[in-house]
Amino acid sequence: MKIGILQTGQSPEVLRGTLGDYPDLFERLLAGQGFDFATWHVEAMEFPASVHDADGWLITGSRHGVYEDHAFIPPLEQFIRDALGAQVPVVGICFGHQIMAQALGGTVAKFSGGWAVGAQDYDFGGESLTLNAWHQDQVMTPPKGAQVLASNDFCAYAALGYGTHGLSVQAHPEFEDDFVQGLIDTRGRGVVPDPLLQAAEAQQGGARHSDRIAAQITRHFKTHARKPAPSEAS
Repeated sequence: MKIGILQTGQSPEVLRGTLGDYPDLFERLLAGQGFDFATWHVEAMEFPASVHDADGWLITGSRHGVYEDHAFIPPLEQFIRDALGAQVPVVGICFGHQIMAQALGGTVAKFSGGWAVGAQDYDFGGESLTLNAWHQDQVMTPPKGAQVLASNDFCAYAALGYGTHGLSVQAHPEFEDDFVQGLIDTRGRGVVPDPLLQAAEAQQGGARHSDRIAAQITRHFKTHARKPAPSEAS
């Protein structure tokens, strides 16, 4: 099964040699599930020719805001609408979560409550899962008909479902603690308040439930990928 990664940003250059770029993190998160991966760097205006160039699509995180004026954002929004309209499964993480909401009629903005950095607890339908996060922007109003799958006191719309084929999560299941530390060192200091960075560092080494989200993403892709018609089967 081919998963197309739509890369909307890059990890800090100093981290790429040791920890990898965003597509590498997702390939590690979903390793061993029978997926083949291909990446399109949509931030650089490299887009698939068709929503059927992969069996499912995964949209990465990014430093950009979805409400900012970047050339890749309008065509990415259209691609999301086209893929879901064609019943091709789409998964969005962080920026991907936000741009799916915006593309489908929701609103995204900087949250007046500030940043979420490092380990955060989320209520997934009565089950508490701990995931790493790194964001200030949030979905403020979900699209009409979206199903709220997870939330906490800081982030009301922490995971959303769109019919059968759309799934998005605000947190970063692909971020291990060493990557969060790398972001603290390269992008956090002087931008994120020091007490939040210190709290994130103090929580490192604790339990994370990234494997639960990886399993949810895997089920989403495998359950909802288009099945070939009898005439297409070999």
